[in-house]
Amino acid sequence: MVQNVGEARVVTRDEAEQTAPHFWINWLGVLVVGFTLLITTLANAQDTIRTYAISKYGDIKYPADFAHLDYVNPDAPKGGEYSSWAFGTFDSLHPYIVTGTAATGASIQFESLMVGTSDETDTLYGLLASELEYPTDHSWVIFYMRPEARFSDGTPVTAHDVVFSHEILKEKGIPSIQTFFTETFKSVEALDDHTVKFTFFEPSESNDLVMQAATTTVFSKNWWEGRDFAEPQLEAPIGSGEYILDSMEVGKTITYRLRDDYWGKDLPINIGRSNFATLRFEYYADPTAAFEGFKAGETWFRNENSSLSWAQDYTFPAVENGIVKKVELPDGNIGSAQGFIFNLREAPFDDIRVREAIGYMFNFEWSNKTLFYGLYTRVDSFWENSPLEAQGMIPDDERAILEPFAQYFPETLFTEPAVSPPVSSDQQVDRALIRAAGALLDEAGWLVGEDGMRRNEAGEVLSIDILNYSPAWDRIINPYVENLKLLGIDATHTRIDSTQYTERVDNFDFDMIVTTIGNSLTPGLGMMQWYGSENAMVPSRNRAGLQNEGIDQLIDLVLASENRDELNLRTRAMDRALRSLHIWVPQWYKSVHTVAYYDFYRHPDELPRFALGMPDFWWFDQEAFDAMKAAGDI
Repeated sequence: MVQNVGEARVVTRDEAEQTAPHFWINWLGVLVVGFTLLITTLANAQDTIRTYAISKYGDIKYPADFAHLDYVNPDAPKGGEYSSWAFGTFDSLHPYIVTGTAATGASIQFESLMVGTSDETDTLYGLLASELEYPTDHSWVIFYMRPEARFSDGTPVTAHDVVFSHEILKEKGIPSIQTFFTETFKSVEALDDHTVKFTFFEPSESNDLVMQAATTTVFSKNWWEGRDFAEPQLEAPIGSGEYILDSMEVGKTITYRLRDDYWGKDLPINIGRSNFATLRFEYYADPTAAFEGFKAGETWFRNENSSLSWAQDYTFPAVENGIVKKVELPDGNIGSAQGFIFNLREAPFDDIRVREAIGYMFNFEWSNKTLFYGLYTRVDSFWENSPLEAQGMIPDDERAILEPFAQYFPETLFTEPAVSPPVSSDQQVDRALIRAAGALLDEAGWLVGEDGMRRNEAGEVLSIDILNYSPAWDRIINPYVENLKLLGIDATHTRIDSTQYTERVDNFDFDMIVTTIGNSLTPGLGMMQWYGSENAMVPSRNRAGLQNEGIDQLIDLVLASENRDELNLRTRAMDRALRSLHIWVPQWYKSVHTVAYYDFYRHPDELPRFALGMPDFWWFDQEAFDAMKAAGDI
């Protein structure tokens, strides 16, 4: 019997029994063996779901026969160039290892088995794979790959490439990925050329591991033969994506070209997307030079992250004449979890009182008024501006979740409101907060000496260095450093180039850095990389080096959520717990995209909630470009 659940096909045990092999053999001995095999087959049969898409909680928006995504222009013309800037330099086209600095856009050449959309939080649709099948206990998943899929050299994308990709990432990829793959996947095997099966070590009530397998990036096994995956590559690895390397000047500029022979250009998931004929990224040593390049027409699109530039610098003639558009576009995503992150691996930052005191000294209100022109809102949550954000005193439902883990968190988790940064005066120096921070440091044993410096019992001076690679941060970090000095802290700000910065961060050689934690409205396995103890001592997204058993168990709870209400509640509890640990000094976010571009770029009238979409589904207006060029405007 076949049941249909929405668009997904459920293969039941009854159907498995009807299609099981029958062993009508006359020889008695062989018949007994055949009968035994039949019984084993029936015993192992499972109800399975076979479907074209998968969602964390089953809320799939698009039907199997959808024509295109709602937010794209299906008639968008193909052509023209997207150009923007990148910071620093690059020495590799291989973004899946920790060595080397990969070029901006390098991953665009590769595809995964399934992909998400920009108007849903947790749904994946088939790309290299047309369908997937998995049992109700999520103990394995099979992907049925599209036979027409091709790498850019014309060779087919097969299940053997998927197996190779998994194994090479497990052996030589980013350390946190190696650990996750080793602990999660029991096996990955090619059942035939276009069918691949992932088997997990343990069954699960959730489909998180199935979805994780679906996002596997696929490399060409043939291309990598004789090459070391662990080494940076300046020869572009073969991928199956819509773009391939067109040209580059190492460390200075790189251009990708849309493939004429791209195998999947007519798939509904791709209609109206990848509209630019070329994507060009120009590298600059600093943001000021990049902005001057934009004004001069060297690049044509900027997603402006500097409030100072946004408020003051867009007054040049091209803006005033309408050649360059300066616009604010809605951003419906959660507020970015951006902040100064402590390195918790070493003293004194292993002391929560020290971290809290240092946090008091960043004056957001003064910064927003003086430096940011009031454009920003303070972040206090890791899931800011969403239903996953903890607020106020702990409610009973969150308390019930957190009480079993009380030993891993401060008592204030249950007695005070969810941690939020203190509100400062709009003067750079807030004396009340200096006194409060000083009391915390006194309690922690860092006392002010005759020279005004804070020392511990061993006579060591309390010092902190904020590591940074962008001159744009100088005006923000330097006042913070001055405030820290008023506390008696030997505070410094060190700016180095991007290559050195990456090396030092990967080697945990820092006190404090600026980073953004990539949370989502549907938290998943990525939480292990951002917050999990297993990733604290390897190069990973867990920049802080957080190791907390309570957080590890809360991650497990969030992952086991059976519906969105449960997910939201458990994530709020985790947010409250994370904030109680003071692992960061939260910064700010804004609810709009501030972008500037030459007025031959176009986008759909209504952008999807969760993405700006440039260059994904914007397009090039050739007529407008030609008119500007004829007028000498570009």
